[in-house]
Amino acid sequence: MSQRTLWEEGHEPGRQVVVLGVALALTVAAVDLLAFGRLTVLFDIGFVLLCLALALLVRPSDFFTVGVLPPLLMVGLFVLIGVARPDVIADAGDGAVQAVVSGLSHHAGALIVGYLLSLGVLALRQRVLSRQRGSQGGRQAASNRSGSPAPTRTTSG
Repeated sequence: MSQRTLWEEGHEPGRQVVVLGVALALTVAAVDLLAFGRLTVLFDIGFVLLCLALALLVRPSDFFTVGVLPPLLMVGLFVLIGVARPDVIADAGDGAVQAVVSGLSHHAGALIVGYLLSLGVLALRQRVLSRQRGSQGGRQAASNRSGSPAPTRTTSG
């Protein structure tokens, strides 16, 4: 019995991971707003951990979905906050667009770190999975009897 590593465990469909990401990002933002009245470093840490967790959860066929998710997630969240309560991520007199730009600039560090970690984990997972596929193919080829002809397929007509 082979033991699966952390890099092989992700099996959730991309859509479910996106929905989970949105729900958890809203939760982290809500907790930070309730605790401090603004988005603070608590949100930044939660966002980075969220990006990392989503990259570990997704199944390999949906790596692209999670690969583009962190910036879209943060922009979407800040648009929502910018429309509802712009003073949370910007100055009280700023409009929604300025609040989104200010929020992105204030939390750019978390976005960059979360995005890089997410892409790094996805790349590492891809590398581990491709190595395993290669080693399984080698074992399969080695198990064929020497001298056995390759399978052929014939069609009529």
